[in-house]
Amino acid sequence: MLQRPRVKGGRVMFRPGTMVVAVAGTLVSAVPAAADFKLERQLSLVPGGRFILTTDVGEVSIAGDSSQGASVVVTSRRDDLEQRYDVRFEERAGMVEVTVKRRGTWLSGLFGGDWFNSGTRFEIRVPRATSVNVHASGGSVHVARLLGEARIHSSGGGLRFEEIEGRVDGHTSGGSIRGSLRAETSGGGIQIDIVSGEVYAETSGGGVRIQGAGGRVDAHSSGGAVTVAFAGGNGSGGTLSSSGGGVRAELDPTVALSIDASSSGGPISSDLSITVRGTFSSGSLHGDLNGGGQTLRLRSSGGGVRISGAASVATTR
Repeated sequence: MLQRPRVKGGRVMFRPGTMVVAVAGTLVSAVPAAADFKLERQLSLVPGGRFILTTDVGEVSIAGDSSQGASVVVTSRRDDLEQRYDVRFEERAGMVEVTVKRRGTWLSGLFGGDWFNSGTRFEIRVPRATSVNVHASGGSVHVARLLGEARIHSSGGGLRFEEIEGRVDGHTSGGSIRGSLRAETSGGGIQIDIVSGEVYAETSGGGVRIQGAGGRVDAHSSGGAVTVAFAGGNGSGGTLSSSGGGVRAELDPTVALSIDASSSGGPISSDLSITVRGTFSSGSLHGDLNGGGQTLRLRSSGGGVRISGAASVATTR
């Protein structure tokens, strides 16, 4: 409930926080069986190092854990993967690089069917304190549980990030982006989970949904709604805007924020007690939550604006 004009109701929006190959390492197996290929490598990589992957094929999953070194497992439904691709592993001081390059032209991959039905997948494990660089043109990329930075580019699928504590840069022309990061896409929506730092998210191909935002959020969409659930204790503010749907901010009711909201596409409503400054109208709201603080700007020309208390307030690390 608002002090002075009251506003009720609700809807959403939000912003950053949080690899490669020449022959080295021990070949564990390369076993074609019934059109099935498997290649495993154990590589030397100390915590604090960098893992680089450049691949023309396949989905990629990279996860940090407590183990020493890097483990790379490549599987495929094709038993001729090594005939179609040049696979290289390289170890250097503080770095591992894996490269998978198509032999011949891109047309050979197109007509050979490996772009669409190769079933190729990379399962990679690295120490948690690792930074990763991935450039993939063959499928989606999933990165999880890293303390270092993640720089990911995909032209063949979506991106997903989970529990990344370093800076994240993610770019895709082939799908959506999910994770904690700087995310920009024109090919789908953006979903980000568990963001400990600042986040910038922008899309023209869908909505933006962020859960557990621990820092400032700048989130913009021209293709759908924007919904941001801020973590407990987060009063960093930011800018949430949409020209393709509504905007919703879920806030810790105890934080101090200044609210600057406007909407030309629907009503503005709040479940929280906001002290209004100046004149209140159905299309704009300027006020303070718990005395005011950093500014949270909410803009919608495609739907309404809703401010509500977070259903379950949790802090991020």
